[in-house]
Parts: sequence; C-alpha cells; structure tokens
Amino acid sequence: MKPYELQDVPTPNLLEDTFPYSLPPLIKFEGKIKETIDGKEVEFDPNEVRTRDIHITDTTFRDGQQARPPYKREHMVTLFEMMSRLGGPKGVIRQSEFFLYTKNDRDTIDACRALNLKYPEITGWIRANKGDFRLVKEMGLKETGMLTSSSDYHIFHKQKQTRKEAMQQYIEVVEAAFEAGVRPRCHLEDITRADLPGFVFPFVQKLERLSEQVPQHMKVKIRLCDTMGFGLSYPNAAEPRSIPKMIWRLRNECGVSADRLEWHGHNDFHKVHINGASSWIYGLNALNGTLFGFGERTGNPPLEGAVIEYVALKGGLNGVNLPVITEMAEYYERVIGTTLASNYPFVGKDFNTTRAGIHAGGLRKFEQIYNIFDTTALLNRPPRVAITDKSGTDGVALWVNDFLGLQGEERLTVMKVARIQRWVMDQYEKEGRMSSITDQEMEEQVKTCLPEYYQAHRKN
Repeated sequence: MKPYELQDVPTPNLLEDTFPYSLPPLIKFEGKIKETIDGKEVEFDPNEVRTRDIHITDTTFRDGQQARPPYKREHMVTLFEMMSRLGGPKGVIRQSEFFLYTKNDRDTIDACRALNLKYPEITGWIRANKGDFRLVKEMGLKETGMLTSSSDYHIFHKQKQTRKEAMQQYIEVVEAAFEAGVRPRCHLEDITRADLPGFVFPFVQKLERLSEQVPQHMKVKIRLCDTMGFGLSYPNAAEPRSIPKMIWRLRNECGVSADRLEWHGHNDFHKVHINGASSWIYGLNALNGTLFGFGERTGNPPLEGAVIEYVALKGGLNGVNLPVITEMAEYYERVIGTTLASNYPFVGKDFNTTRAGIHAGGLRKFEQIYNIFDTTALLNRPPRVAITDKSGTDGVALWVNDFLGLQGEERLTVMKVARIQRWVMDQYEKEGRMSSITDQEMEEQVKTCLPEYYQAHRKN
C-alpha cells in the first residue's frame, strides 16, 4: 500500500487547470488507451482529438422529426439560423441533413439556403434506390445520405434480400451519385448488430475502391449508425458492439480516413452521449446529433451536449456561441410549444436550481461550490434557488439577493430575511403545503417584509 500524508495548505487548490469556471470543465487524458484486437495490443492516443478537425453534424430535421410532431417551415428556418450562430464561423456544426420527399421539405431547404449561411451545409437523405436519387439532383445538393442497412436483421428480414443483392443495390446508387457529381454518405444502419467481417468490411472496401476513381471532395463518407443503441465504449468490449475496435478496423484495415467517418447513435441504453463522445476519442471526426436529443424512439446524441463536450475536449470555445443554446430552448418552449424536462442538462428550467438549504448556503458563500461552470456568462442562465421547506434561510437569502440584484457588500444577510423564512416554513408546517413557493409569492413577501429594498432595488 502506498502511504499518503495530509498536505495542509494556506490557500485552497481549486484545480483550476481542469475547472476554470469560465469554461465547461476541461477533459484531459493521461497516457494512451490500449485495446486488444486479434490478440495484438493497439494503442489510441486520446489527446489526438485536440488536433483533429472534430465537428458536429445535425439531423434535427431528419431523424429528429421521426419522434415528434413535424416542425413548421418557419420553425426549421429559425432553428437552422440559430444552429449556424451556435456553431460559429469555423463550422463546429458543419452540416445539417433534411428530408427531400415533400414540397414542404424542399421549400424549407430553399428558405434555409436563402439565408446565405456558410455553415451548416445542407445535405439530403434518401433510401438506396435510383428513384429517390433524382430528388437530390433536382435540389442541387452536393452531398446526400443514403440508407445502406448493414445487419442481417435488416437485409434478410426487412429488405428480403441476400447480402449480395443488398450490396449490389447500394453500389449502384453510389455509382449514380458519382455520375451526378453528388458526394454519397452511406448510412450503415444497425452496424453494432451486423456481421462486420462478413458484410460491412467487404462493402466498405468496395466503396474505397470506387472512391479511388473520384476527386477527394467526392469520396464516399461512412456514417456508423448505432440504430438500437447497442454500441459500447468500454475497453476490450467484444465486436460488433465495440466502438474502438470498429473505428480502428475501418481506418486501418479498410482505409477510411477520419474525415470521412461519422457516428450516429441512439439512446436505448442511456449511452447515447458517451458513445458519441467516445467515437471522437477513438478516431473519427464527425458526431451526428439532434437538438435536445429528439429522435427516433429514445433519441439521438443531444447536439447541445456535443457542443459542450467539444469545448471541453478542445479546451476553448473556437468560435462557439454557447448562449444560443438558451435561446433555442426558449424558442422550443415559447414558439414551438415543446416543453423540455425541467432537469434537462444545460436548458431545463431547473438545471442549475437548488432546493437544498445546504446547497443554497454554498451558492451564497461561493457560487462555484454548487454551479457546474459560469452558467451566467456561458449560457445566460444565472444559478437559482427554488424555495421549499428544505431551502433554509440561506436559500431564502440567495433568492432575495438575486431578485433584488444585490452584489457584494449590498447583499442581505440571513438575519434580514428571517421574517420571510418564517412565512415559508409556516406554509408547510401550519398549512400543510406540498408544492414549491412560486416566484410571485416570494416577490410579494419581499414587497411586504422588505419594502425599502423592494422600492430601491426591484428588478424591472
């Protein structure tokens, strides 16, 4: 056993190189990650993610519309513009894919194009047949995704084909894309439940041979679709569920470069965010997600979560405009009419709200104790306290000071708000209340118990 001795220090060590508060906590790695593939040890350098062009692609208007009522055209255009501002001038949010099948789909694409935004680039999505491909040509898109299901569950039981028939159909549509000057993006549906050496890798190697015949900007992209959320990021997990092994084989045995690989996950086993982030770590560049994770069944990687993860991995904003995340959430609630879970990370109305008195005391004394990062500066969301019988006088003091906008020496002590705290406790002890005290009720108590402060400092 290694002995450790207490190090008594005159000032606190707040580990600010990892928790700078002015940014989300930074993600750092010590050493390389080792995997065993075919009996040999393979190393991954997670710090390589800082130098690679990792980025985010969006499927809010494609997969994201398969699990909720359709967006109106004006909703999609507004969200597309917000997405551009969120991703910033360097295109951290690089592309956004759209359906092409209805007139509304096509009119929406035209309206988004009319904004003349560099990012995100608009791409399409079709099934793997030539009849659908005419839609891509008519819309004049430079890239389209196409469904190329990869597991026998899909090939045999949904498509009623043999592997050879499926591959031939996929190849024909890819060749048609090349002929039309459109870059194909093959969506390998259900890849974490597929026979990788028996179908996926031969198919990808065939795509690579076809790609040798076209310019670099036309080479096939590969989207790895973890359709049922079976993917695992654990070291030495078995194939086909292993994310590290899959990406390593595609890069090293099939010759697909990092800039042409993309991860698309689902949240059936609560792994959607960590699997997406791990795919960046293990060697691909593009992580596909949707706003607030809306997507088929349990949803896709949340786009706003991927943006925060990007900043944490890169160690800086790189042009990302994080307050737009709050703007988007407010737009969903106020205009689209979609209610986000109150405890949903980064955007739920209570995500940085505490109800515990001991937590409120910590917030009052030093905000960083109970706030994940500077949510006021980064998300335009100051930390809040909700008043219940568990809030204590500290919680009441924090609420009142924030409501009045008092700073520094102006802030009221717990003694000053004792009368309001007594009223709060009476609601629960004498009246049998079961719900939180509302902001409106608290404002009325400030007006009654602290009239001089209310008149001088009330918020407009």
